[in-house]
Amino acid sequence: MITLFLSFMLFSFQPASAIMPPSKTTILVFGDSLSAAYGIPVEKGWVQLLQEKLGENFQVANASISGETTSGGLSRLLASVSAIKPHYLLLELGANDGLQGKPIKEIQANLEQMIKLATQESVKVILIGIHLPPNYGASYIEQFDQVYKALAEQYKLPFVPFLLEGVATDFNLMQADGLHPTAEAQPKILEHLWPTLEPVLVDVIKR
Repeated sequence: MITLFLSFMLFSFQPASAIMPPSKTTILVFGDSLSAAYGIPVEKGWVQLLQEKLGENFQVANASISGETTSGGLSRLLASVSAIKPHYLLLELGANDGLQGKPIKEIQANLEQMIKLATQESVKVILIGIHLPPNYGASYIEQFDQVYKALAEQYKLPFVPFLLEGVATDFNLMQADGLHPTAEAQPKILEHLWPTLEPVLVDVIKR
């Protein structure tokens, strides 16, 4: 009986790290339909493929919503960060603002506020940009692209200028609407993102 009691006491006073599984590194993907797997099975989207690639030491939470704008994202980001408590934020918003021709200053202000909010919550931001179709006019497109470049430089963020690089111009990898990538395109999207993500996550990946 004494032996059993001592064994129980020794177990009870072990450090928490010895009896609890290590916490996972959490990534919050915060985007629009391009990250929400629009038109394809969710399990085939690049976000789910990222989870599979990273493995069990990571938790990838997808809070992307089809049709989301930067103003909509700003209105719900704090709640998402508070609920999920991510270590990293993959911020992929602005495409719908651009397609709707919203003012450049408004797009930039909303993205900047989201970056600031995440940073204040000790969340590391990775910024993911998008290019608009050429019919939106050279001046507007140039200003739109500059928003992401300027913010990435100002806040020294890991930055992917164009989520659909190598995909958007390949009709075989785009859905009939010409705006959303197919399931076959998703591994290519992740492959394009990975050189930016890997250096940021390298210490965790090596564990």
